Amino acid sequence: MLDRVKHPGDFVITGGRVVAPDRVLDDGWLAVSGGQIAAVGTGTPPSSPDAATVDVAGALVVPGFVDTHCHGGGGASFSTLDPDEIRTAVRAHRRHGTTTMLASLVSDPIDLLTEQIAALRELVQEGDLAGIHLEGPFISRARCGAHDPDTLREPDTGTVEKLLRAGHGSIRMVTLAPELNGGVKAVRQLAESGVIAAIGHTDGVADQLVPAIDAGATVATHLFNGMRPLHHREPGPVGVLLDDERVTVELICDLVHLHPTVVRLAAQHAGRGRTVLITDAMSATDAADGRYTLGRLEVDVHDGVATLDNGSLAGSTLTMDNAFRNLVKGAKLDVLDAVRATSARPAELLGIADRTGALRPGLAADAVILDDDLRPSRVLHRGEWVAEAGRATLST
Repeated sequence: MLDRVKHPGDFVITGGRVVAPDRVLDDGWLAVSGGQIAAVGTGTPPSSPDAATVDVAGALVVPGFVDTHCHGGGGASFSTLDPDEIRTAVRAHRRHGTTTMLASLVSDPIDLLTEQIAALRELVQEGDLAGIHLEGPFISRARCGAHDPDTLREPDTGTVEKLLRAGHGSIRMVTLAPELNGGVKAVRQLAESGVIAAIGHTDGVADQLVPAIDAGATVATHLFNGMRPLHHREPGPVGVLLDDERVTVELICDLVHLHPTVVRLAAQHAGRGRTVLITDAMSATDAADGRYTLGRLEVDVHDGVATLDNGSLAGSTLTMDNAFRNLVKGAKLDVLDAVRATSARPAELLGIADRTGALRPGLAADAVILDDDLRPSRVLHRGEWVAEAGRATLST
């Protein structure tokens, strides 16, 4: 388990603007006991001789962030067999308020992917990861982005089953291009196995997308990025996925992958029930500019922007606190929208809303204390304060 700073006994966070599921509680308080939220309210909290008080002096208190799409951070990648490297990446994002996350793998040869899955599976079992996301290798060569085209392949029942078996139940999401031979069949196989089927890195047209949604695909992997663009005579993946009420859309809200106006338009159309912010972060997140790898490809990071030699974007150096801040300050959505998109909706998507994703009694005490500029000063994970929380980030 990762290191955290234990708080002695039960405690109450007071004097904050606490974001409850449906409103902001001014002069709010949050009582924590046994690693869970015991009560939430406004005004004077109930007194207890055993409970310490943490006064946050008017700061915004939001649920811990839930990131469903992340490749690494802190100089470390999830595409590794080294558990210490995996923990380094988790720790980097936890400092920025991500208390729950999936570890995303890029396309690699199947045998190597099964080894990487086995390494990540250990941390899923320990509780430091909420699961594994496979972004590929069943994606389009025409829209492969920062995936090595030599590792891509069409899905077949046996290969999909091999990957799922390697996960022992820890694989929660798989991104694929449904226009590939076997694509729709693979979507159905994933859905029937209880795995989220996501559509992404696709060059498909509308007539190829709808059957995949009918077969059980429920997520758009980083909408707009890595897919055929919207056209007024052929809506393609962007139009179909954004307009279908059955699909939750991921948005990389670093304001580099997407213009603030595009973020706002997409989030407003999808609404709070279908919008999820992700980082798509790679190893350079919370680390210095320089040369890194993403899977098998070399990536240059300059001013926090990660690109391949051909200039294509290669993941991001985004953290979820900055995604939250960018949605409010850049895209001009409100705080309740940002909390839904960074905590509540992704927790619902992963089927863990009964454990985390909101400041509600009975859920894990996962919370982020944000200052007036919406930057984290403290992070609470399962009732314990995270070491080095709120450290300045180098991401956009």
